[in-house]
Amino acid sequence: MLPKRSYLLNAAYSWVADNDMTPYLLVDAEQKDVVVPTEFVKDGQIVLNIGMTAVRHLIMDKEAVSFEARFSGRPMQVYVPMRSALALYAKENGDGFVFPDEEFLDEPTPTPPEPKKGFQLKVVK
Repeated sequence: MLPKRSYLLNAAYSWVADNDMTPYLLVDAEQKDVVVPTEFVKDGQIVLNIGMTAVRHLIMDKEAVSFEARFSGRPMQVYVPMRSALALYAKENGDGFVFPDEEFLDEPTPTPPEPKKGFQLKVVK
C-alpha cells in the first residue's frame, strides 16, 4: 500500500488554512535528500512556515513537499521528502497532526523496456 503520510499532510494543511491559521511543518532535517537551511536546524529538526504568504510554488505530492522561500533575506529552494515530514500544526494554537511511523519503500530505478522485435522489411524485386 502507498504510505498515508502525504494524504494526511494535505488534509492537515487544508484544515489549518481553512481555519485562517498558519501551517507549520516539523521536519526531520537529518534524513536523506532533505534540503533546508541548515543554520536553522536545531536538534536535528526544523520547523517551516508553509503558509501561502511565506512560500512560493508550494507543491505537496506523494513524494515530497517543495517550495521557494526566503531565509534571512536569501532565496532558497526547499525540498522535504515525505518520510521527513513529522508533523503539521497551526502556529497560533499548536493544534495539528503528528504523522504515524510508516514504512517508506525506496523507489527502484526504472529499467528501460526491452525493445520489441517487430517486423522486418525486405526489398523484393
